Amino acid sequence: MASVTSTWPRVPSLAGSARAGWWRPRRVDPAGLAGAVILLAIALACLMAPALTSADPARVDLTVRLQPLSGAHPFGTDQLGRDVLARLLHGGRASLALASIATLLSLGLSLVVGGTAGYLGGRVDSVAMRVVDLLLAFPRLVLAIVIAGLLGSGLASVVIAVVAVSWAGYARLVRGSVLQAREEAYILAAHALGASPLRIMRRHLLPAVSGPVVVLVSLDFGRLILQVSSLSFLGLGVRPPAPEWGAMLNDGRLYFARNPELMLAPGLAIFATVLAVNLVGDSLRDALEPRQ
Repeated sequence: MASVTSTWPRVPSLAGSARAGWWRPRRVDPAGLAGAVILLAIALACLMAPALTSADPARVDLTVRLQPLSGAHPFGTDQLGRDVLARLLHGGRASLALASIATLLSLGLSLVVGGTAGYLGGRVDSVAMRVVDLLLAFPRLVLAIVIAGLLGSGLASVVIAVVAVSWAGYARLVRGSVLQAREEAYILAAHALGASPLRIMRRHLLPAVSGPVVVLVSLDFGRLILQVSSLSFLGLGVRPPAPEWGAMLNDGRLYFARNPELMLAPGLAIFATVLAVNLVGDSLRDALEPRQ
């Protein structure tokens, strides 16, 4: 019997298409790449502060107070004769570390509260969301100032205040994503197979909500840096003589007319960091949520 040649077009394998799509090069967002380079440069400069400058950021020398830019002091000295460059680099460590710790703690708390509320629903969901609504009803910076003022100045106070006003927004997003994901077929199948609620949340629900949460955190990190700097600017952050960008702004405001670099240096550092974070966040949003 003669072989019959099919005239139907060949359909490519889905697995092969997936593999081909995985290896297909993607267009790099120039703005996101620039933001990542700027952010990496700032972080490395702060981490390598002892190698970049030998000056002690806390050393007081009134004989060289308010010196202009020079070879010995590239960014000048402040009202107490401390090297501005050394304080800027070491202060960046405090600002970035506090914002990073606050982000991680806010994210962890929001995943627990929002994930539990969205998965269990009912009374647990109602109580958790009323707490979230209560926190979101207050201006975030004002509430952070009140909490930090009650706790007193210090690193722990800044972190607690920032976390207290930040986690609620993340929790609402996590809860909404979990409510949507728990009705998917693979979640129902996991229920039918007898998987425990903890396993379903850890293995299925949390990975499903990771994309929107990563985008929100990346976009919100710059605002957390501003909050940390604002609390330090108001005297509620790090204790003197420890350097921090917001505290440096507060120290230099009385001398702005004569020595503007005392405020320009930390102000430009905050501006560049927040701008870089926002550029990276926008790029991540376009990559992880293209439908937006």
